[in-house]
Amino acid sequence: MPLPSTTTFDRLRTLVAIGDPHNRSERRIPEVFTGRELATIPVGTAEDVTAAVAKARRAQQEWAQRPIRQRAAILERFRTLVFEHGDVVLDMLQAECGKSRASAQEELLDLALNARYYAQRGPDLLAPERVSAPLPGVIKTVVRYQPKGVVGIIAPWNYPIALSVSDALPALLAGNGVIVKPDSQTPYSTLAAVELLYRAGIPRELLAVVPGPGAVVGSALIEQCDYLMFTGSSATGRLLAEQCARRLIGCSAELGGKNPMIVTAGADLDIVAKAALRACFSNAGQLCMAIERIYVEQSIAARFLELFGRYARGMVLGTAYDFTVDMGSLMSEEQLKTVSRHVDDAKAKGATVIAGGNPRPDIGPLFYEPTVLTGVTDDMDCARNETFGPVVSVYPVRDVAEAVARANDSEFGLNASVWAASAAEGEAIAARIRCGTVNVGEGYGPAYATIGAPMGGMGSSGLGRRHGPDGLLKYTEPQTISTSRTIVADARFGVPEHIWRRALAPMVQFVQRIPGF
Repeated sequence: MPLPSTTTFDRLRTLVAIGDPHNRSERRIPEVFTGRELATIPVGTAEDVTAAVAKARRAQQEWAQRPIRQRAAILERFRTLVFEHGDVVLDMLQAECGKSRASAQEELLDLALNARYYAQRGPDLLAPERVSAPLPGVIKTVVRYQPKGVVGIIAPWNYPIALSVSDALPALLAGNGVIVKPDSQTPYSTLAAVELLYRAGIPRELLAVVPGPGAVVGSALIEQCDYLMFTGSSATGRLLAEQCARRLIGCSAELGGKNPMIVTAGADLDIVAKAALRACFSNAGQLCMAIERIYVEQSIAARFLELFGRYARGMVLGTAYDFTVDMGSLMSEEQLKTVSRHVDDAKAKGATVIAGGNPRPDIGPLFYEPTVLTGVTDDMDCARNETFGPVVSVYPVRDVAEAVARANDSEFGLNASVWAASAAEGEAIAARIRCGTVNVGEGYGPAYATIGAPMGGMGSSGLGRRHGPDGLLKYTEPQTISTSRTIVADARFGVPEHIWRRALAPMVQFVQRIPGF
């Protein structure tokens, strides 16, 4: 079993941005599949955050002066290194997170896609932009984009690379320093990707990783950074947004989801049932964009449940560090308890288990079967609350109108999936759903992997967007510079002041009639 070596952990440990690692508390990092110890990590303090932010501020001044093309070239080198060292990164992700290799590979590809998009498109997006002025030829107006300064990133455990380093790439390209607080359970995966960024040419003091508890390290980071990127629960996101608001700094947050799928009578059910396995059970369902609710038209519900249940029961669970496993482990005892509680509550209140419904300690301490439920009602814990595990509820509905109404009947609005007889029908349904991303003919992958398009949530699913131009420009302060060749507000050419002022409105009206202005 190709576990990361002790040498790998020792090397990555040196990248932690804290003071003297001796005589301080440490956290044990287990291999999730077995629970055995992999390594320990020093626990950061508020003082460590202060030191890291101070270094990043100094480094950021020089970094922001570098030509944007030079910064973009580092992202391109990073992308190359990601593929060269992909096996080590995948091993680390599997060991720390309990992912299947296929789910771990999603993170590797996410790094590469983000690096390529922002390296190629970033220079143009950040270039000074000349905009139309009220009196062309008299006033020239240019919008420039200045970096925020130091960006704080508080990352979750479920995608410790994609939701930390991928978010850091556009922030760095925009000219910022970055401090990352990884989740305490998964620091080494983040450090592995950061090491590749250092090798690619990112200055060591510009980008720092400070592991530690959110109440200490996270709070200190929010009190000192100039912008915050957070991925996590909606409850925590609300608290962090309040902290940012008190300091009048911006924040972006991708939060929870209770994501719906709609299946119409015209869909190919065999294709849908197989694709739904990925949509619901990737990363053991520990994915903000995973599907937890499926609305199927009544006429096809029985057939869909038959197929979907059979395919779910046939999924291969395991601990292999290769691509032979369909689904890996849950991340923690806490997640296992939540999943078990939701399923047990549903069964006790009358739900029917079509597939799964049981923990699998025979495979590993935190494994749980991919579970398909029907007959779920609103009084059950899993009906409206995010399970964040391999549990999905299937609901027969009368028609598409009911499916859309029930899909929208949620405080969340992160992701949705639509399967219909044609792409046109699916797109028409998608436009009626209140979600930040909707995938027609897939679960979550295409919308998320389209880095040129914004990704984020509505309602309790978040603030702001990652990806696309928004995912870069949010890390900047737009600055408008207007240059006047003459003072338009003052009378000119000997014209009396009152006549000149009266003439200003007709002058502007005339200019607005010119094509292109």
